[in-house]
Order: sequence, then structure tokens, then C-alpha cells
Amino acid sequence: MTDDEVLAEFREADALLEGHFILSSGLRSPKYLQCARVLMDPQRAARLIGALALKLPVEVRQGVDAVVAPAMGGVICGYEMARALKVPSMFVERPTGTFELRRGFALAPGERVLMMEDVVTTGLSSREAIAAIEDAGGKVVAGACLVDRSNGSADIGVPLYPLIALDVPTYEPDSLPPELEALPAVKPGSRKAA
Repeated sequence: MTDDEVLAEFREADALLEGHFILSSGLRSPKYLQCARVLMDPQRAARLIGALALKLPVEVRQGVDAVVAPAMGGVICGYEMARALKVPSMFVERPTGTFELRRGFALAPGERVLMMEDVVTTGLSSREAIAAIEDAGGKVVAGACLVDRSNGSADIGVPLYPLIALDVPTYEPDSLPPELEALPAVKPGSRKAA
């Protein structure tokens, strides 16, 4: 699947938004990719994640025992990736503000894990999810995401494989360009801004 085909899927789902957005990191952006909208169609979700699975190196595709995703945004992506790779799907969540494996999910010591996100911007959530997976005994061998908003600059501590990497500018709240400052800020994600 080409980058244009991926973006067409987001546009068709009304999931490529333009305006003034507050990201989970607290940064501001003129574009927002609403993965929840693009993933609400099960066939589209399977198509996109299936294309991403095919982009993973063979050693990752065949070398993982489980896929673990951070809740909330990564749950559907993680499930679809686990289905494509034919391995179990689990997720970490933040019941008290820190990611942890719950709900009876468990990893055997050294179990090889692919950490699956929907969107990576700074990599902070990915690093926090990886730390929780490793605290639970897993060994994260790679990360994957639908969209890498950092265009390859986010360091999550393991190789990161995106379906699409975009160079979308982000700004500190006190350093906005005039055209962004003139628009009302919207927080479309699932977490409070940092």
C-alpha cells in the first residue's frame, strides 16, 4: 500500500483533520489523524494493518510470540496485527496513570513482543508501554504503528515500523505560528494533554 493509498483511506473515513489540535503530548498541530475513525470500519482496519504486517521484516513477522498495544488508541491496531501474525493480542492500560498489564493478561519471561500503536508523535507513550511490557516479563523486539508523525525522528528504544511516516509540524503552545494561533484549539484524543 502506497502512502497516497493510506492517506486516501484516512480521507475517505473523514479521519484526516485540519485545524488547531492539542496532542496528548501537549504539543499543537495543524493536522490530526483520527485513527479511531479510520479503524471503525473492520474491513478498512484489516486492510491497513494487513498492509503494515507485510511491511514488517520477516524476522519480526515470524519472530514474535504476542502483540501488546497501549490502550486506548492501540487496542484495535494491536488486535488486527495479532490476527495478521496469528499470535495472541493483549494491551496495557493506565488505571492509575502508569501503563500496566491487567485483566489476566500475562507474558512468560522473555516472551518476544511486538508493541503496536496507532500514532507515534514523540514516542513517549510507546516508551512507557514498552517499559510496562518489559516489567511484565516480555522482551519487546520492535514497535509498529499506523502513522509515525515524527517522520522517523521518534526514538522508542526499539526499531519502529510505520505504515506511513509523515512530517507534520508540531509546536509548543507558546510558540504557535499566527495562522494556528488564530484558530480555536481542539483536543480530539483520548487522554488529557500533558
